[in-house]
This record gives sequence, structure tokens and C-alpha cells, in this order.
Amino acid sequence: MTIDKIFVLISGLLTSIFLIWFFFGKKESAVEAENEIDILVSGGYQPSKIIIPFGKKTILNFKRIDNNSCLEEVVISEFKIKKFLPLNEKISIELTPQKKGEFDFSCGMSMYHGKLIVK
Repeated sequence: MTIDKIFVLISGLLTSIFLIWFFFGKKESAVEAENEIDILVSGGYQPSKIIIPFGKKTILNFKRIDNNSCLEEVVISEFKIKKFLPLNEKISIELTPQKKGEFDFSCGMSMYHGKLIVK
């Protein structure tokens, strides 16, 4: 095997390993909220997985710093919530979940997603 073929083979293997790690290796752990949690809206939701207690009032504070028009709204369909998120303002949403499970939230266009885990 010539040096150029070895270089191409090694480059291909390293690229494959990186792609597998990038798409399948990153696992965000869930953040637990007691009474209140701040969620930064910038290229998505940070944190995007939030554990909230069953039957207890929890306040989700969304602050959008990304001027992407897709992120102007947050929708939590299971709880029939749809809120406009003005740029650089904190918007609070109060929840008192009455059932356990995992519930998705997203932007208005459903391009960016997060998850509420009720325990």
C-alpha cells in the first residue's frame, strides 16, 4: 500500500469515528428542577431534558437570546401551552403536572426540541 492510500484510509476511519461520536455519542443528562429552573433559548434549549416533580408547581423560566425566528415560541402541547418568547426577556411558565411521564416541548416550527420528565 502506498502512503497516499494509507493516509486516505486513516482519514476515512477518523472521520467515521468522529461522525459516530457526534451523532450518537453525545447524551445530555437530565437536570432536576425543584421549584424553578432557568432555560436558555439559544440554538435550542439548554438544558433540554428537565426532571420536574409530579403534582408540585414548577416554574420554567425561558430566556431567548437567539434572534432565530423559529425560537420565538415555545410549545408544550401536552399541557396546552404556547408562549411567545421575546428576545432578551425572561418568560415564566407555571406547571403543576397531574400525570407522570415524558413530555416533549419544542419551538413553534418543531425544529428544536426538549423534554420534560415528570417523576
